[in-house]
Amino acid sequence: MRFIGSYAVLLCLFANQLTSQEKLQIRAERALQPIQIDGVLSESIWQRPGLTDFKMKRPVEGIAPSQRTEVWVAFDDAAIYVAARMHDTAPDSIMRVLGRRDFDVTADWFCFYADPYHDKHTGYYFAVSAVGSLQDGTLYNDDWNDDSWDGVWEAKTSIDSQGWSAELRIPYSQLRFIEMPSYVWGVNFRRSIGRTSERDQVVYTPNKESGFVSRFIELNGIENITPPRQAELLPYFTSRAEYLQHSPNDPFNNGSRYLPGIGADLKVALTSNLTLNGTLNPDFGQVEVDPAVVNLSDVESYFQEKRPFFVEGSNTFSFGQGGSNSNWGFNWGNPTFFYTRRIGRSPQGSLPGYDYADVPLGTHILGAGKVTGKIGDNWNFGTVHALTSREFAKIQLAGARSEVEVEPMAYYGIARLQKDFNDGRQGFGVIATNTTRVFDDNHLRDEINSNAITGGVDGWTFLDDDKVYVVNGWVGFSRIEGNSARMIALQRNSRHYFQRPDANYLSVDSNATSMNGFGGRIALNKQKGQWMLNMAIGALDPGLDVNDMGFQWRNDVINYHIAGGYKWTDPTPYYNSARVQGALFESRDFGNRAIWHGIWTNGRIEFPNFWSSFVGFTYNPSSLDTRATRGGPAQLNPLGREFFGGVSSDSRKPVMAELNWFSYFGGGGEQYNLNLSLEIKPAPNVNIGFGPGWSRNMSSAQWVTSYADPTAVAMYGNRYVYADFDQTTISADVRLNWTFSPQLSLQLFMQPLVSSGKYTNFKHFLTPGTFDFETYGKGTSTVAFLPGQNGNSDSYDVDADGAGASPTVNIGKPDFNFTSLRGNAVLRWEYRPGSAIYFVWTQSRADNINDGEFQLKPSFDRMFTAKPDNIFMVKFTYWFNM
Repeated sequence: MRFIGSYAVLLCLFANQLTSQEKLQIRAERALQPIQIDGVLSESIWQRPGLTDFKMKRPVEGIAPSQRTEVWVAFDDAAIYVAARMHDTAPDSIMRVLGRRDFDVTADWFCFYADPYHDKHTGYYFAVSAVGSLQDGTLYNDDWNDDSWDGVWEAKTSIDSQGWSAELRIPYSQLRFIEMPSYVWGVNFRRSIGRTSERDQVVYTPNKESGFVSRFIELNGIENITPPRQAELLPYFTSRAEYLQHSPNDPFNNGSRYLPGIGADLKVALTSNLTLNGTLNPDFGQVEVDPAVVNLSDVESYFQEKRPFFVEGSNTFSFGQGGSNSNWGFNWGNPTFFYTRRIGRSPQGSLPGYDYADVPLGTHILGAGKVTGKIGDNWNFGTVHALTSREFAKIQLAGARSEVEVEPMAYYGIARLQKDFNDGRQGFGVIATNTTRVFDDNHLRDEINSNAITGGVDGWTFLDDDKVYVVNGWVGFSRIEGNSARMIALQRNSRHYFQRPDANYLSVDSNATSMNGFGGRIALNKQKGQWMLNMAIGALDPGLDVNDMGFQWRNDVINYHIAGGYKWTDPTPYYNSARVQGALFESRDFGNRAIWHGIWTNGRIEFPNFWSSFVGFTYNPSSLDTRATRGGPAQLNPLGREFFGGVSSDSRKPVMAELNWFSYFGGGGEQYNLNLSLEIKPAPNVNIGFGPGWSRNMSSAQWVTSYADPTAVAMYGNRYVYADFDQTTISADVRLNWTFSPQLSLQLFMQPLVSSGKYTNFKHFLTPGTFDFETYGKGTSTVAFLPGQNGNSDSYDVDADGAGASPTVNIGKPDFNFTSLRGNAVLRWEYRPGSAIYFVWTQSRADNINDGEFQLKPSFDRMFTAKPDNIFMVKFTYWFNM
């Protein structure tokens, strides 16, 4: 009897589970009459019972929502429609904050998620706020999202005494799905209540687990529709006026220039699974200029892509981190195989002597095409091909003018293929890139690679049926070709430093006409539960170089770590959530020398009032810095300690603040960083951001230069010059977003920056593997200050042994006091869906003197008295749906 009773209980539980699963579905009904998108749910199709099975995601996971929500789905031959009624017992408290498109503001929102392929891995999201602001984007890797995609769709809302409602119309042309007689899509719905920071969803990812798209419920009922073989054309026209600083006698620049422009983006549905995007003369984005930076390192600065053609769908080409919802790294820079700003980059060629020069700011893109979608047995596919033109600089020397080629014609191509198997438990992908250049001027062969290819495979596999532990990784290679002069320069540049005399596994091959390299990484991540675990090991060969079409910070590194922690996800009277984490990490070069290692700890907490805070500490034992001498022998990196933390306030309030700090002691110096971020909302449609920052960097060994000295036997015939260094930087990011309507907005951005650096006590490095220096001017060495004359700058002469055999070398005066002001204003009006007019004003001004003293008021005076460069532009786009 006990067995029969237990069996009955199990049977009841099973039946209840089936009933629950049946509820977690929604059916789309065909609309037999036109649906007017006005936010008022007056159509008869919305009068049937809707889906109400929402659960609270936050602040208390899994309980019933505080407010009732009901949603419906309908369709016709052209579009899918979603309607939602957000009941609210306090409709006067609905947060009616207006923001520009894709601007994330704390407010009341409704969001529709769709997985039309039903691959449980990718999809789209469409969100509308209570006052009609829009957000959209794509979903990928099950847990991640990307807001770079802007679809052409409609949404309207209406607020009444019962709460608010929303209607969405999404044309099939904006979605990708496989044609079939009837369809089953994965869908989800989310409601956000701004005043309580509540988030309700039909299905959600529990705090202790992972996976989002794979949890979507089924949408049934869509049938007898045909995905359109659509073409979209977005031509644009620009008028640009430039008023730039110039020399009075500059024959190429009289201070003003007027440039009309024309281009177009094209989107064509090749099949129901594949989309072709083409572009002619793609322009850079208008919203924000690149920030000013003072880069004293040997590593290139990284800037975000802003051109719409390259931004949209960029996650298709992400590589090496799929499958895992968290990819930790400690002093590990994963190479980016596709850095789109390489296409149309600034010309790379050098110029001969000149009095005046006119160099193109960027390389002209003759045309580019992109195909993305699915091929074969549900493989995700993406490819980009671009052709850039040959570029010339105009120069004048002693009154004679000529043209010099500074960039050859180039082809850029990339292909990406990826597929997940067994309900996402395994995944496999490949990537390949190719850069080919055609030279007319042979002097460029000595300066630019002629050909470059990269390739790699990546993937993941879960180790258990519950998808708790996942292993992911990648392996890739690069091959670069060029003449021997170019290969010598490449081997010696800052990414490789093959000339390092104490790296016995490296040497410069003066006969090489190619360079090969490899890299890879494998990681284990715990996806679910309160305990966290992540470990990885990766290696980047000294010859790996993906920078022709990608971005790579460094190589010659073997890096590994083990990290873990514990998180509290159930709210209590003392916190909403909390976590503690820790890690051990180390990096070695291919000569098995420790070049960085340490212990890292971090703790974070969110309080019931939605304030949050974090604090952390890192301990770095001494190691070797193989790049401090920039091609010379390794230098000791002394023991160091990092302290960091931050606090942020409740984002629901009219004023939100965040303060972050960082300090570092050791390693031959001290560093301090303090950053404050203020977000002020004086009105529901106005958002002001103010982000001042202060940093101080004090080092006893700042790189200055190097020079040949045959008497420096211990240093392999070179002197490496350093100095005590004191740098202070103050900057701020100031933003204004004024949204007049969901279609009309004004954005202002301004970045003032002041940075000064003072070099004192010049010294030279004494012994490899140590942190020993000898200051010039002590003992037999000498240093002499040379005041500038006849327009020349001040400088210093240094000599390691005074009257001895060591040469006297002029090292200049590296002190600087740099001040910059950059900003722009953008008025954007989307006068019809997909079509917009932009009015843009960009201004930049900068000044630099070789005075390293930090004096705030004189620096700001110079900032505002420096003569500006002004650019005004009008851009007109019109979206054709063909």
